Amino acid sequence: MNRDNRPWGPTPAPALTWTESGEPYSSSFDDLYYSREDGMAESRHVFLAGNRLPERWQAHGDTDFRIAETGFGTGLNFLLGWQAWRREPGTRPRLHYVAVEKFPMTREELSRALASWPELTPLAQALLQAWPGRLPGQHRLLFDEGQVVLDLWWEDAGEAFADLARQGPLFDAWYLDGFAPARNESMWQPALFHSMAALSRPGATVATFTAAGDVRRGLAAAGFQMTRVPGFGRKRESLAGHIDRPAAGAPCRETPWDLPDHPADKPQSALVVGAGLAGCLLAKALAERGVRVQLLDRGSLAGEASGNEQGILYTRLSRKHSALTDFALQSFSHAARLYRHHFASGTLQAGEDGALCGSFHQQADQAELALMSDALEELGELAQVLDAGMAEEKLGAQPALGGYWFPGSGWLRPPAVCRAMLASPLIELREHCGPLALAADQGRWRAVDETGNTIASAQIAVLCTGTGSTAFDATRYLPLQSIRGQTSYLPATGASRRLRAAFCHKGYISPAREGVHCIGASFKLRDNSVQIRAAEHRENVDKLASALPQWADDLARLDPGTMAGRVGFRCASPDYLPVAGPVPRRTDFLHTYGALRKNAKQLIDSRGDYMRGLYINTAHGSRGLSSAPLCAELLASMICREPPPLSSELSRALSPARFLIRDLARNRV
Repeated sequence: MNRDNRPWGPTPAPALTWTESGEPYSSSFDDLYYSREDGMAESRHVFLAGNRLPERWQAHGDTDFRIAETGFGTGLNFLLGWQAWRREPGTRPRLHYVAVEKFPMTREELSRALASWPELTPLAQALLQAWPGRLPGQHRLLFDEGQVVLDLWWEDAGEAFADLARQGPLFDAWYLDGFAPARNESMWQPALFHSMAALSRPGATVATFTAAGDVRRGLAAAGFQMTRVPGFGRKRESLAGHIDRPAAGAPCRETPWDLPDHPADKPQSALVVGAGLAGCLLAKALAERGVRVQLLDRGSLAGEASGNEQGILYTRLSRKHSALTDFALQSFSHAARLYRHHFASGTLQAGEDGALCGSFHQQADQAELALMSDALEELGELAQVLDAGMAEEKLGAQPALGGYWFPGSGWLRPPAVCRAMLASPLIELREHCGPLALAADQGRWRAVDETGNTIASAQIAVLCTGTGSTAFDATRYLPLQSIRGQTSYLPATGASRRLRAAFCHKGYISPAREGVHCIGASFKLRDNSVQIRAAEHRENVDKLASALPQWADDLARLDPGTMAGRVGFRCASPDYLPVAGPVPRRTDFLHTYGALRKNAKQLIDSRGDYMRGLYINTAHGSRGLSSAPLCAELLASMICREPPPLSSELSRALSPARFLIRDLARNRV
C-alpha cells in the first residue's frame, strides 16, 4: 500500500443516495447498506449469532477478543457489537474491532444513516465525535477508556488484509459484509479468503449474510469449515463457519526485515525509561492492556524536552503522499481525538492545561496553498486554506500571509499531558533515578543505577529517552540529532490577549496561559549549552514580529536581556520521522541481510534479528504532542501482539532497523 509520490487528497466518496424511507443506498453497487426489514435484527442474527457472540466472550481464554469486518458502511455492526459487549456481566475481554472500508462516509452522512437507530444514540454519538472523515490511511479510535478499540482502514479490503497477514494470526471472528457478491466481486475474492485464514487465531469463526456458492467454496478452499444456516427474514440461508488452525501466509513479496524472528508473548510487566511525552503515553497504552509499568526517569517527570510551558498540536500537509506526510496526518488526527477525550473527561483542564482552539499555520508558498485548496475541499474538518484576512477572524490577529487553518488543533502544556497519562494504578512513576543502564538477565530486563544496583526489573524494557537514547549500547548506532531549542516567555498585552488560537509561523505562539505566552523556539544544531541567551530571545521575538506586523512596535520595545525562558533539546532523526519499534541485534541483523549490499532490491526471506523484549520510542523532534500518542499505540500493539494501528509501510518507516537497511543498501556498513 505504498502511496509515495501519488497526489494527496481525500479517500474516494461513496456514491450515496437515500431511499424514500431513509435507508442509505449505494448507486455504485446497486445495493442497500442494510436490510429494509430490520437492519439491527439482521446484524444481530447474521453477525453476532453467526459468530456465537457474546457467549464466546465469557469462555474466551485471552485478554482481548478481535473482530475483523470487510466493509464498515454505516458502522451498525460495530455499534451492535459494542452494545452487546457493554451489556456483558462480569469479566469480559478487551474488544478490538478492525474494519476495512474503501468508500467511507462523511460525518454528516454517517449521522444521517445512524439516526434510524435511537437505541444506539449514545454509542453513535461517541463514534461520530471520533470519526476521522475521509482522511486517507488507518485510524485508531479508542472508547471506554481504551477497552474498546476500533481500527478503521480506508483501503481496499484485499490489500489491507494481505498487509495485516504479514503479522500472523490476529483475529477471533470475521464479519463478511461487503455489498452482495454479484454486485461487488472484489470484496469476495479467493486471495482475501486466504488472507483471512492466515490471520485467524485457532477456532476463529466467520459469518456472512450471503449463501452464494462461490463464497462458500472459496472460504472452504482457504481452510474454513462452512455450513449453511437460516438466513434473516425473507432470506432463506446465510453462511457461518470456523477454522481450527491458521493457514500458512502467502509467500513474502518483500524482505520481512521489520518482523522479529522470535515474536514474544504479551508481557505482564514493563520498564519504561524516560518520563516525557513518549514514555508517559506508552505507559498509559500498556496499562490499558493490563501490563504493569515501572516508569523511570533520571530526573523529574517531563523534565527534559517535554517540559515546555506550551506546545502546539502540529502537523504538515503536502501535495504528494509520503511516509512523512501520511504519518504526520494520521498521528495528528489520532492525537486530537485523544486530547479531546481528556478535556471532555476533565483529566485535562481547558485553559490551564491547554485548549483545542484551532491553530493557524502561516505559509510562505502561496502557490502551494492554491493547489492544496482543492484537495482540502472535502476535508474541511482537517484543514482549510485561508487568506490573511480570513485567518484574522479565526486567530484574533492578522498574519502577514495566508496559510492553513486546523480546526481540531490547539495548544497543550506538555507536563500536564504527561501527568494526565499516569492515572492508572498499574503505573508506578519513579523519578530522580540518575543515569541508568539496562541489562538482560534470565528473560528479564534490569534497570541498573550508577552504583551497579538493580533498581527495577521487568519482562520487557522500552527506551523513551530522547537525546539520551544513544547512551545505551544497543541503540548507540542510531543516527539521532540533538537540537537545542530556547523558548521565550512573553507577558500578555492588550493586543495579544485577543489571540484566540495557536499560531505557527517560523516559530509559534499560543493564547496566554496565566497571563504569559510561551513563544519560540530557536533551532540550534550541535549546540549543547543550557544557558538562556538574550540573542535567542530576540530571534524568537523578531520572528513573531515578522509574522504579526501589527505587533511589531510593541515587540521591539521588549528587552531580551530581562526575558525569561527555557532551554530544551529536541531529539530528531535524519528523515524527521520518529523511531519506534523493537531494537535490532545489530551484528546479527547485518549478517542476515548482508547480501543487500550488492543488490538492495533482492528478496531475503528471513525475519529480522531483534533483541528480545527491548524496544525504543524516540526522535519525536518538535512534534511529540502529535506523534507520541500514535507511536505509543503502535508499540503497545507490537508488544502485546495485537493488530497494528498502521500499515506495514508506515511501521517500517518508523522502525529503528530502517537505518541499518538503508546503510546496507548504500554499502555503508
